[in-house]
Amino acid sequence: MPRFAANLSMLFTDAGFLDRFERARVAGFSGVEYLFPYDHPAPELARALRDHGLTQVLFNLPAGDWDAGERGIACLPDRVTEFREGVEQALEYAQALGCRQLNCLAGVRPGDLDEDQAWVTLVDNVRYAADRLAEWDLTLCLEAINSRVDMPGFLLDSSGRVMTLIDEVARDNVRLQYDLYHMQIMEGDLIRSLECLLPWIGHIQFADNPGRHQPGTGEINFSKVFDAIDRLGYDGWVSAEYRPTGRTEESLDWFRGRG
Repeated sequence: MPRFAANLSMLFTDAGFLDRFERARVAGFSGVEYLFPYDHPAPELARALRDHGLTQVLFNLPAGDWDAGERGIACLPDRVTEFREGVEQALEYAQALGCRQLNCLAGVRPGDLDEDQAWVTLVDNVRYAADRLAEWDLTLCLEAINSRVDMPGFLLDSSGRVMTLIDEVARDNVRLQYDLYHMQIMEGDLIRSLECLLPWIGHIQFADNPGRHQPGTGEINFSKVFDAIDRLGYDGWVSAEYRPTGRTEESLDWFRGRG
């Protein structure tokens, strides 16, 4: 059975953020992730993890003004200083929370930014982040996000684009964050892709498609996919990052059925 984690930015959202840790543990999760920790003091989050016996699996580097629609700044030449300051902030939180992996969101390329310039900026920033994380023996993940439905213009919108970046960055601690929902939209053929990409995958997330809801609401055969993840010997975390159609606990049949 894969090691499942709960994304607290999407699950248990009928409760206050700090109350979601207990809800996740009671539901049977042993790991949690969320988009960003920065609105809460690190000691407060560390206490919530400790009180409920949870592992902090992942969170994102600062990604600009999320509420204003920014989805990462790593590709933006005029935000390099901000990006690198964000790496330092993320490292402080990672150390306080015992988190071994951080995710970098490349960002949406503005229409007036040359694609080659965006790419060069992204490569330089990822190398910087990877080198800083390596000093603490941490892994940097890079996520491909679909540009058809959720994030038009996102610079890394396929596993192939991420793999090209990983090859160019040439750092041993950089991995692919493989999101089943996004890659079903962009590529399909999920099990074969997992088989091919497994050596470079550092983290897996999932939601069904269409709708980005819990397994069983869309077209993905999660029983087969989860079985393949086990068969392939993947030993990382698999995080539920979906929007429940009702109360989160009522959306967990996929989880209870694999106990």
